Amino acid sequence: MSQFHTLSIQSIKRITDKSVAISFGIPDDLKDAFTFAPGQYITLKINIEGSEVRRAYSLCSTPQEGLTVGVKEVENGTFSVYANRELKEGDTLEVHPPEGKFKIEDSAFAKAQHYAAFAAGSGITPILSMIKTTLAQSQDSTFVLVYGNRTPEEAMFREELLALRDQYKSRFSIEHIYSQSRVDGAHFGRIMKSTVNFVVKNKYASHNFNDYFLCGPEAMVKEVTKVLKENGVNDTNIHFELFTASSEEGSVEAALDGQTNIKVVCDDEDFEFVMKQTDLILDAALDKDIDAPHSCQGGVCSSCIARVIEGTAEMEKNQILTDAEVAEGLILTCQAHPTSAKVVVDYDDV
Repeated sequence: MSQFHTLSIQSIKRITDKSVAISFGIPDDLKDAFTFAPGQYITLKINIEGSEVRRAYSLCSTPQEGLTVGVKEVENGTFSVYANRELKEGDTLEVHPPEGKFKIEDSAFAKAQHYAAFAAGSGITPILSMIKTTLAQSQDSTFVLVYGNRTPEEAMFREELLALRDQYKSRFSIEHIYSQSRVDGAHFGRIMKSTVNFVVKNKYASHNFNDYFLCGPEAMVKEVTKVLKENGVNDTNIHFELFTASSEEGSVEAALDGQTNIKVVCDDEDFEFVMKQTDLILDAALDKDIDAPHSCQGGVCSSCIARVIEGTAEMEKNQILTDAEVAEGLILTCQAHPTSAKVVVDYDDV
């Protein structure tokens, strides 16, 4: 994966006691490489205590503002703790250009669109980019945000969101939800069925939303999706990104008891080796020192997508790819086992 570039940290801004916004400087010769659509993410790479660490973080800035990510410190986290406690302005990180399927395309800003978003915790980061870009680029578009946190103090970008609400009074609305604080003007509890129905059937029933964007823990995303479908919303109008995946073990239907001759195509190079079918394709590639694209290694981001050119492979879990994409041969290699005697996997053909 040769597309990482060394970027300098331009600024670090603390936004809550446990989260920071990190902005990168982009040299003129890399501006095209780091063009992005609101909602996409970048992968950061750094060596911490002798080990390479890669993490994917969504961009919370607009394309016009530059490259900024929000990083929330996670208990016992590796990079998140380092970013919140050790990183400083002027430090450099290896940064992969923006990617990701969770986004709003430029063509959408040409006409009025009405969006609703449900975000929990750090799931606000890609949603914030979408909100700011939409409000600035499309004068007739509207956005309704349902934003869940434990307390107001833990809500990332709370002040920026309130300022946006004041600036775009007729086009941007926020429904704050706090699970551990009772606050005037906010809901108490979590994002659940009643919350979705309140937005769709009650307060914003007249909005005729074009699309819904969901970002946060898997349980929240599944519940909101279920209720939206119950309200007649089509699958194609529901877009989501998971920030934490289910801890449930995945499984495959095929019997994984043999070996596979596998060819991996990556960065215009071919690598051939034998792997156990019980192993995951990405893990096997990394064990052979192949610089295969990856980040979360948990089936949450889309960095490790590849196409099966020959043979078959089956994923333990798939929370990203559509049925049509799977039918085209796309797989998440961090979740996929080879299920035939020979498999050809191409990271370049996606």
